[in-house]
Amino acid sequence: MKRAELTLHTGARRGLFDLTADCAAFVAAESDGLLNVFVPHATAGVVVMELGAGSDVDLMKTIDTLLPRDDRWRHVHGSPGHGADHVLPLLVPPSVVVPVVNGQLDLGTWQSIALLDPNPDNATRRVKLSFVPG
Repeated sequence: MKRAELTLHTGARRGLFDLTADCAAFVAAESDGLLNVFVPHATAGVVVMELGAGSDVDLMKTIDTLLPRDDRWRHVHGSPGHGADHVLPLLVPPSVVVPVVNGQLDLGTWQSIALLDPNPDNATRRVKLSFVPG
């Protein structure tokens, strides 16, 4: 198994961070197999979706509607509504698996791989990539 770790500096910005180019570069020299993208954080997730064209804003608005950033949460340290960030794995998992064919990500036309980080308290995120040949 081939492994690598990315470090993303997200600052205090909430949102989606495109990982597609990094993932494509990681598997470029490989043949067929599976790419696993994993974030070892309790308050972030990984999505495969269309980025841009308003989808980013729609996703963040949906997350904030389903997991409001207010004082209803028992987990209360950090920025206001931070408890919602700890419930995120209910909706957005910390990992995805993407097929790789001939060294290329087998994504749909408009699909990208992105880190979803709704938590402005963590300025740096780690993303672990692993490739299993098949």
